Amino acid sequence: MDQPEISRLTRALRHGIGQDDQHRAVVPAWYGSSNYTFPTIAEEPDYAYSRSGNPTRDLFGEALATLEGGAGTVVTSSGMSAATLAVLALVPAGGRVVAAHDLYGGTWRLLNRFAADGRLQVDWVDLTDLDAARAALATEADLVWVESPSNPLLRITDIAAVCELGHTAGAKVLADNTFCSPVLQQPLSMGADLVLHSTTKFINGHSDVVGGALVSATEELHADLDWWANTTGVSGSSFDAWLQLRGLRTLDARMRVHQENAAAVVELLVDHPAVTRVHYPGLPDHPGHELATRQQSGFGSLISFEVAGGRAATEALVDGLRTFCLAESLGGVESLVVHPAAMTHAAMSDEALGLAGISQGLLRLSVGIEQSADLVADLAAGLDRAAAVTG
Repeated sequence: MDQPEISRLTRALRHGIGQDDQHRAVVPAWYGSSNYTFPTIAEEPDYAYSRSGNPTRDLFGEALATLEGGAGTVVTSSGMSAATLAVLALVPAGGRVVAAHDLYGGTWRLLNRFAADGRLQVDWVDLTDLDAARAALATEADLVWVESPSNPLLRITDIAAVCELGHTAGAKVLADNTFCSPVLQQPLSMGADLVLHSTTKFINGHSDVVGGALVSATEELHADLDWWANTTGVSGSSFDAWLQLRGLRTLDARMRVHQENAAAVVELLVDHPAVTRVHYPGLPDHPGHELATRQQSGFGSLISFEVAGGRAATEALVDGLRTFCLAESLGGVESLVVHPAAMTHAAMSDEALGLAGISQGLLRLSVGIEQSADLVADLAAGLDRAAAVTG
């Protein structure tokens, strides 16, 4: 009898499981060695030095590439080292980057500094507006930087359409897929050349590792990025890779609970008088709702919302929360709240914050996997505190 085909998701989440032929361990071992012996001077082993290649890191990279449907993964020390690597590999001196105007503050800081130093030209464009994207890409470019959903306002970009425009302009297209994870979205299937992850977030999922990854659509691009990673030394550590592979095993299960809890939180927010606007693509009135329904298999667990009363009201809201930590990052099992203007996007100029629509009254939630009733009750009490400030 023919064996039933195993889904890509199951193959990725089980990658390396039960394959130890030395001790028959279920979970793959961590290879922490920094160097490896050569059989002879004339024979080069598969692994020689851990910056260049490591079995544990490769196992994690293979699993992530399987999830994304990519040709290979370069695993890096952080999301920002992955971003830096992408720029170094894909943008020549004096080259041009077309980037989303409201992307993550750290990416904005990186590209803005490179532009200020004259290393490249960057044009900040609202890529959710295809007319604006088309106008920007009427001129040749080297790299198009997409972030969908965007950080922190969860705007949705038509990835397939922007990829087509970018390729016509001669550019490679990079999609930051951190907010969705490959469980909810696969940009390579929509034409992206490269997917970036801060694996610190949903991929690892436990807020105990800092890491990044670049998943390539082709073997050629992967080989080039791998060369750059070895040359620049941004490769991730083997132990971090082992932890992230552990985290990856539960990604699908975690995402289901994350989203269930997010739906309960959104229901509270849309009805509370202290909230003037909720940014969540799962809402039918969200500008990107229809597009998100088409290109994502879920709406995720990141929510941003505007609080009446501005900065003072947001401070009253977060002061006293018991099930949301006031902390940067996202995608962990624990719930977090962040004030983007003061925290994750503080590197952006006032002008850039204004163009991106990031106000002093904006808060972003990363909804964890705690009991939803506890999250809703805690947040409701915080919203009541915010309402009291505004009178």
